[in-house]
Amino acid sequence: MAQSLVSIQIIPKTPTGEDSIPFVDEAIKIIEQSGVSYQVHPLETTMEGDLQELLAVIEKMNARMHELDCPSVISQVKIYSRKDRQASMTNLTEKYR
Repeated sequence: MAQSLVSIQIIPKTPTGEDSIPFVDEAIKIIEQSGVSYQVHPLETTMEGDLQELLAVIEKMNARMHELDCPSVISQVKIYSRKDRQASMTNLTEKYR
């Protein structure tokens, strides 16, 4: 499949009700380690690449939350792809820069 954009907002329920930001930081580390192109935004992170690869990253992010003893995780995902050309963060936002 052509290059896609996937935005992910991960919302872990933390083990003892502590702040979720350190857990979100752990999820972003998974993205960093994957090597895909990404941009962190205040409420979500957008990744760019092969859709199957990006979905595998999301699976690893969720697994990491459970490794950290989060009893539940909500992952809100948005996917953008095009039939006629590569989807890219630059192309979608260049008119705003």
